[in-house]
Amino acid sequence: MTDTTLTRTPSRAKRGRGWRDSLAAYGFLTPWIIGMLAFTIGPVIASFFLSFTQYNLLQPPTWIGTKNYEMMLQDERLHHSIGVTFTYVAIAVPLQLIVALALAMLLDRGMRGMSFYRSAFYLPSMLGASVAIAVLWRQMFGADGLVNQVLAMFGVEGASWIASPDTALGTLVLLHIWTFGSPLVIFLAGLRNIPRMYYEAAQVDGAGPLRRFGAITLPLLSPIIFFNLVLQIIGAFQTFTQAFVVSNGTGGPSDATLFFTLYLYQKGFPGFQMGYASAMAWLLLLIVAAVTALNFWISKWWVFYED
Repeated sequence: MTDTTLTRTPSRAKRGRGWRDSLAAYGFLTPWIIGMLAFTIGPVIASFFLSFTQYNLLQPPTWIGTKNYEMMLQDERLHHSIGVTFTYVAIAVPLQLIVALALAMLLDRGMRGMSFYRSAFYLPSMLGASVAIAVLWRQMFGADGLVNQVLAMFGVEGASWIASPDTALGTLVLLHIWTFGSPLVIFLAGLRNIPRMYYEAAQVDGAGPLRRFGAITLPLLSPIIFFNLVLQIIGAFQTFTQAFVVSNGTGGPSDATLFFTLYLYQKGFPGFQMGYASAMAWLLLLIVAAVTALNFWISKWWVFYED
């Protein structure tokens, strides 16, 4: 009897401690859970409901079924914004990753002040999406901006880059490329994890720099490239601040910078069509999900994992 009691007592005490630990864990998680429900899950459910309604922010929503989604099929400006966004993603993301990888390989060779360079290169990623940088970018590429002043020193007369439909989107692409710090740091970490013995063996066999890059660096770094590619594509589809500030919220000139998110904002707030904007938000979700799924499907032919 005594042995049984002694055996049960530690078990009960252990269960009591486990219960208290779980209660403490849920207590610490409570602020996050509340925030998740109030600011993420709640708005997602609300936007899904509003996408089937006509809602102008001032009156109660009115159920209209799938009319918002049917309207999107006939909205030529929406189709144009999708084209602008895809063009931006297709150009800006690869160029940014190329620049980030090139600089990462340069830094990987080793140099004095490595910590300073890492911080300096990462800083644009922290500031690139801010309003202040977007305003600065608009001033730089304006008719009397810094870019034209530099060109004038060489006798070249520049145009107002942000006022021309042919170059306005290009200025935003340059801004995205400039924020290469985040993928650069990730690339640098990946390069540091590639064993040096592979390069030494290839060099002994007579492989040149390009051969070593194609046969060693790219295959072993492909999971990191894929990771950066997926993150940057998702982020590029959500670009808003830069286009809003540079175009003064219009998407101009001639809708050259009318990103999908900017058009969604125009419909939802200045246009008081929150139901239609909610439907657009779900369309954007489906587009990003489809592109991400396509990337994962294609990755099995070019991403190599060490087993």
